[in-house]
Amino acid sequence: MNTEGGEPTASVTDATLEDIAANGIWRGASLDINPSVLAVARALLAALQGTAPAAALPEELRELVERVLREAGVSFPRIPVTEEIGLSAFAIKQNTPERRPVVIVPAGWNPYGWMPFMVGYLSLAARGYHVLAYTPRGFGEPGGPFTSDGFIDVAGPKDWSDGSAVIDHAEGLFSPNGVGFMGLSYGSGISQLVAAHDKKKRVAAVAALSTWGNLATSLYDNGTRHEKAVELLIGFTGAEEGKEKEKFDEETWRILQNFQNGENMEEVVKWGTERSPETYVGITNERSIPTFYSNTWHESLFPVGEAITAFEKLSVPKHLNLWIGDHGAPEGVGMTGMPGGTPFWSYLAPTTEAYAWLDHHLLGKSTEVPDWPVVNSQVMFTYKTKPTGFGGDRIVEAARREPLSSWSEATTDTEAWYLSGTDGGGGATLSDKPSAGWSRAFTAGDETTATAMDDIMETGQKEWFGNPKAYDPAGFDLGRLLVWSTEELAGGRRIRGAARLRLTVRVEEGDAATLVAYLFDVGPDGAARIITHEPLTTDVSAGTDRTVDWTLQPAAYDLADGHRLALVVNSRDRLYAFTGTKGSTTTITSPTGQEAVLELPLG
Repeated sequence: MNTEGGEPTASVTDATLEDIAANGIWRGASLDINPSVLAVARALLAALQGTAPAAALPEELRELVERVLREAGVSFPRIPVTEEIGLSAFAIKQNTPERRPVVIVPAGWNPYGWMPFMVGYLSLAARGYHVLAYTPRGFGEPGGPFTSDGFIDVAGPKDWSDGSAVIDHAEGLFSPNGVGFMGLSYGSGISQLVAAHDKKKRVAAVAALSTWGNLATSLYDNGTRHEKAVELLIGFTGAEEGKEKEKFDEETWRILQNFQNGENMEEVVKWGTERSPETYVGITNERSIPTFYSNTWHESLFPVGEAITAFEKLSVPKHLNLWIGDHGAPEGVGMTGMPGGTPFWSYLAPTTEAYAWLDHHLLGKSTEVPDWPVVNSQVMFTYKTKPTGFGGDRIVEAARREPLSSWSEATTDTEAWYLSGTDGGGGATLSDKPSAGWSRAFTAGDETTATAMDDIMETGQKEWFGNPKAYDPAGFDLGRLLVWSTEELAGGRRIRGAARLRLTVRVEEGDAATLVAYLFDVGPDGAARIITHEPLTTDVSAGTDRTVDWTLQPAAYDLADGHRLALVVNSRDRLYAFTGTKGSTTTITSPTGQEAVLELPLG
């Protein structure tokens, strides 16, 4: 049985929902959507279109569909934004003479456009909103029902203009008494940018999930290109294999190719800065647009530091949730599944809190939003788990969340840990005394098992569901990386904020070096978990020393009593471009007066 658009429906059972709740929305080592998510979305579409019976759905989904069809009507408009370009859209209109607000949802970056997050749209409609979801220009499979015309603008000025045209369409369709935007990932950035650029100033609230504040630093920071993310995104637009170029106009494709080749990076940064909500924070503040942010500690697309920086500049009513995991994992279950498939209620908090934000600012409902802290920070891996019996663990007690009036107050102190020379066994120590005059070398250019993640989004998604990646420091290849560690720390440490690292680097060949620093929590049994990391690429002439310092991604992590803190430095991670000479020697040194040091933030 098919939808009206020709999409095949699939059998949806409680097991389908349980798969989403247990395994999340992402699937596989490459960027892709869990087939269970698509099955639910297609089944809901078929039920709404009347091409498949709602009775065949699991109870909660059936009741949601029946409620929406009792109280509202659905349509599939194509929204003209220019004479040549129309956007595929999905609309839910409340059947009431009472004026209601509309929530507009730009789709995230994916080949299925607005389709995957049907549960989210129906949930919004059940709360009393008109809903208008749309596929941003350029996305979708050729000829697909969820495909929009045009070239992908990557949240640029054309997307801003399109967003205003979508508001125009919503006003004609719904006559709403307020306009809100809610988006996940790509849609979250577009939501903020449309709110800041709509000439009629019509956006009254924004919920930006798994969002970015600065696209330029998301793609390129500390001189390092975030290469893997862009590679995967280019392949996840709906283009036929080998025809990815056809999804972008000539200018955008040139920018993306320059990024991949590491050329004209000043132009790439300018292009990314234009597409950054942080660039327009003054307009957002002037318009006093209430803004809700969420992001994740081990975010692989939009690193958490840049999102926090942009959020801290907002002076509007605002809220920031910081979650365990990676891009889209916290919000995904609530946008694509249902509570009945969820073994643990906290999986739904990321979306229910976003809905509450909109309810307060658009519907004027009595909610807990006025009593929320400005920042609610989930402390990594403080959840309690138990074995599932089928491999892996499941959460039985939620991770602790810490309220803050500003992220800046998370760090109340710092602690200096100085890097030393070798201890004779291949390792070296972190101590409270400066150590100068030593040097340690490794072979550059190879990936190692000390890596930020195995797979973009997949590794962090497992974190969110209670199964963080385990590392084996004893198995790290000491020829291709360097390790420093503390003694067992009595009382542990409350790591809160962004660590800073200073060291001096020398390369044997070439004129540049890429370094990637990682902090690990090493338990008494030798197993480790990652706390944070960050790369740096620097110019350095062969045979000369250069002292560098950089800030790692922020973290909220409790190092337990008796655990050790380990610092690892290598030259290559699968997430990032390597700039250097493969197979050459990189040497780390600690000159007098510029001793190598790790500054650890405490809270």
